Amino acid sequence: GRGRRAPGRRGAEEGGARAGRRPRVTVDSSKAKTSLEALKISLRQLRWREFPFGRRLPCDIYWHGVSFHDNDIFSGQVNKFPGMTEMVRKITLSRAVRTMQDLFPIEYNFYPRSWILPEEFPLFVAEVRMMKESDPSWKPTFIVKPDGGCQGDGIYLIKDPSDIRLTGSLQSRPAVVQEYICKPLLVDKLKFDIRLYVLLKSLEPLEIYIAKDGLSRFCTEPYQEPTLKNLHQVFMHLTNYSLNIHSGNFIHSDNVNTGSKRTFSSILCRLSSRGADVKKVWSDIISLVIKTIIALTPELKVYYQSDIPAGKPGPTCFQILGFDILLMKNLKPMLLEVNANPSMRIEHEQELSPGVFENVPSPVDEEVKVAVIRDTLRLVDPQKKKRKDTQSHKIMFYNYKKCRKTSIESCKNKVNVRYNYFMCYRSQTSEHASETKDELLDAADGLEYDTSKNTEAGLPSLCLKQVFPKYAKQFNYLRLVDRVAALFIRFLGVKGTTKLGPTGFRTFIRNCKLSNSNFSMASVDILYIDITRRWNSMGIDHKESGMCLQAFVEAFFCLAQKKYKSLPLHEQVVSLIDSCEYHLAALDEKRLVCGRG
Repeated sequence: GRGRRAPGRRGAEEGGARAGRRPRVTVDSSKAKTSLEALKISLRQLRWREFPFGRRLPCDIYWHGVSFHDNDIFSGQVNKFPGMTEMVRKITLSRAVRTMQDLFPIEYNFYPRSWILPEEFPLFVAEVRMMKESDPSWKPTFIVKPDGGCQGDGIYLIKDPSDIRLTGSLQSRPAVVQEYICKPLLVDKLKFDIRLYVLLKSLEPLEIYIAKDGLSRFCTEPYQEPTLKNLHQVFMHLTNYSLNIHSGNFIHSDNVNTGSKRTFSSILCRLSSRGADVKKVWSDIISLVIKTIIALTPELKVYYQSDIPAGKPGPTCFQILGFDILLMKNLKPMLLEVNANPSMRIEHEQELSPGVFENVPSPVDEEVKVAVIRDTLRLVDPQKKKRKDTQSHKIMFYNYKKCRKTSIESCKNKVNVRYNYFMCYRSQTSEHASETKDELLDAADGLEYDTSKNTEAGLPSLCLKQVFPKYAKQFNYLRLVDRVAALFIRFLGVKGTTKLGPTGFRTFIRNCKLSNSNFSMASVDILYIDITRRWNSMGIDHKESGMCLQAFVEAFFCLAQKKYKSLPLHEQVVSLIDSCEYHLAALDEKRLVCGRG
């Protein structure tokens, strides 16, 4: 035929697809790093096509080992969100959770009291002194964690603020100091933490999944409450796997119920046998995860619109996060930290002789991590939506043909089916298309119709459980800072920026009608300068000048307190958000009417 090429590799693949064989999902694993082995196993189980050295043509999915910026990508899906690494650093996470604690102190009491060093060192000293004076029996212990530290690097325990190592390192390496949890739950007299894997599948709309199983990492020395004598015994107090693996007491085990690394489900079984309410534990953990993600999403949206501005080509994102959680003696879960790049290694180092190590498989890691990666890929499968669309068309066409054979009495049904077929075809690009198709698929479950072969046949059920939007009704009231971030993004002006200039801040004040005789535009400028200068002095990103989101949130809270003095803070903030959204909606309506005119 005219202009037809000989079917090379690509042509043959397309020809096969046309002949009924679906093209396989393509995955670029060239930047996968330490998660590569678990990813390879997952792709083999799914029968997807891997490109370990990259590909000239676009892939469906790009699997990065470190960050969104590992590669320049303009389509498909990537397993990292821009800004996530920055957002879950210890200082940024502490600030985000503290903002939520200001608004909802009871709901966010799962995160230990924290201070940021060096800027809050005087505040830390003053608050500790005040608490000791009010309660002389209080004998606290604190844990100091470097901001950019990982794998237990640089962490140490103190009994008094004067014990903090201030010499030189804090300025170059800021840290978070937290109240140490002295009464953890013990198993076999050992302290342990839980690594749970959480999939953030989408930011807008927010979609969160939690793995049904995780890992429990154990200390290697029997636990005792901190004293001046045992403060420095890291194998007793720190649960980090990368530290404890160097202990002579570390036990590698192929059994998920024993050893220094076990499955979380094995711990739950043990707790259940003791009569503990395991369902309550899971419920509290789910609540903790959702609330933490809600605290992180506002700033993530700012990063997202900066790297992938609306209207410009770019990938969609998803990410597996590692939540480190500690169960207290009373089974209350406490958040220790969130990892943007949780280890997905499925082997461990074993010392064969002094200084000689070998990588050997770790069945416990493989059981949990391969399932998490495989089922994450199943959930983001780009072919799944296409298959749903195709199946919906086939079912609707089948119903249409069936309806043609009906009697005159059911002619109305025939017309409706034709109309539904036409409307459903038109609605594929609309916001509600997926809902319509899902309803049709549910209704057609009983049909004996030969649809396309199920590529997931033989795979186990998903190990990831959706918790949001499934439980959105219980948590949506917490999403106040999300709404403040939407205002911030609206007034950023220039696409791709993350900071608000003075003109944008003034426009926000004017459009939301927040200035009056008691709060002039000169006062607005002073507020902007004071808060922006203070946040910039904290070492917050100096690449751009202007007001960052955290500074805007502080300014917004300040405006809310000025305007609604008699209310609690969260009600003040809700009232101001409602007022701003009302005025902006009226302004948009006015512009729309003028545009029509």
